[in-house]
Amino acid sequence: MKGINIWDISSGFAKVGFVLLFSLLSSCAASPHTGNTIPEPKLYQSWQLKPGDKIAGAKVIGGLGDISIALEGQSVHAPSDGNAYIDHRGCVYFAGADTPAYLFRLCGLEAPKLGALKAGDAIATGKILQFATLLKQSDDSWALVEPDKSLLQRTLNPR
Repeated sequence: MKGINIWDISSGFAKVGFVLLFSLLSSCAASPHTGNTIPEPKLYQSWQLKPGDKIAGAKVIGGLGDISIALEGQSVHAPSDGNAYIDHRGCVYFAGADTPAYLFRLCGLEAPKLGALKAGDAIATGKILQFATLLKQSDDSWALVEPDKSLLQRTLNPR
């Protein structure tokens, strides 16, 4: 029995169909962090430097709109029930169940715990936390807004 060489098929539609089917099947392969990664949210404001960029070999861990907090090894906690995700730059995004229009960006953390978290669960530790609050806009972009002081307090001290 002879196998079929799909490239010998005369119909261009059949070739495209096979390629699309193969692409779909290969994209279903699971990566270790598939469920806990997030694409970098499109910001309403745009700046040249962003967390994760490098300048003269040094990593940028914060930017305009971030609050810098000296953690000095202390833990950062989930301010409410929700989910923690990580982007390609290494920043953690927390989406709280009780704050669906907001994302909280936490950069500068070491070995973060990702996925579903309960209020008060430790997310990670670090030396310096760069914290930003993002508010969903009507055009599906995100705007940096001033963080709520009580939310920051719950993030640093869940008691």
